[in-house]
Amino acid sequence: MWKAWITIRWVLVGHGLTAIVEQDAGRGLVKPEAMWEFEQSRAVTATELMQASTVRSALLQVMLGLFKRYDLLVLPTAQVWPFPIAERWPTTIAGRPMDTYHRWMETVLYATFCGLPAISVPVGFGGPDTSGRAGAKLPMGMQLIGPPRADASVLAAAAAYEQLIPDLLTIRP
Repeated sequence: MWKAWITIRWVLVGHGLTAIVEQDAGRGLVKPEAMWEFEQSRAVTATELMQASTVRSALLQVMLGLFKRYDLLVLPTAQVWPFPIAERWPTTIAGRPMDTYHRWMETVLYATFCGLPAISVPVGFGGPDTSGRAGAKLPMGMQLIGPPRADASVLAAAAAYEQLIPDLLTIRP
């Protein structure tokens, strides 16, 4: 699944960046991670793209099967707490090297890859203090994912959840 997602992402990002990257002045405006994706997109073959599409379709069928049993799927929004702004992306998580800058947030690919409605809601504050303020903790979220065309239901679930956690939404000094 990861290979399929990254392949399709490369093609979409590469296509989207083509106009700016082909301008001499434009290339320098694109961040290194996006340039890497643009460059990777140039090597994707039609066969690889079709194989990725087949995997995406199979994943969507699995997700649709889950929605026969569950109204919503709930997953974390990332595998790590927020990291220092000076850090472009976590290169390791729990000692495991990340092969691309996408890996630290790969839990969000299910909704994105399948085109499903999703929203992130807060679940608390914690993790390492990366703000420089004594005792500061940064927010983490969870995603609520719904079946196709269930945007209103996903938003209603998020609103109901937020009504249950007013103290969690209060930032204290």
